[in-house]
Amino acid sequence: QVQLVESGGGLVQPGGSLRLSCAASGSIFSINAMGWYRQAPGKQREKVAHITSGGSTNYADSVKGRFTISRDNAKTTVYLQMNSLKPEDTAVYYCNADVTSYSGSYTSTDKYWGQGTQVTVSS
Repeated sequence: QVQLVESGGGLVQPGGSLRLSCAASGSIFSINAMGWYRQAPGKQREKVAHITSGGSTNYADSVKGRFTISRDNAKTTVYLQMNSLKPEDTAVYYCNADVTSYSGSYTSTDKYWGQGTQVTVSS
């Protein structure tokens, strides 16, 4: 009943920039936190950046100073601005959200994932 849809991936040269977006929709009561993860071929999925409902952020050491996570005022869309991209940033990027949603007369809190968007950094 909750969907996360990512967009903004693509091919970019080293040193370039991309902006990823992830929009949440469905029977949402509230979104508690959102984040971005990535998975490169042959590697485990890793957390890239995270933002709470209050706006607190944290980043993986490998992207600090280059990536910025933010949310819109409605707090249903999260963005990842990626600057100074490196070949090692190449991965499928996944949006993640902790969502409290309506379930009949009740609410439940679950973790949701987007379908992933490919980011390729190559000359």
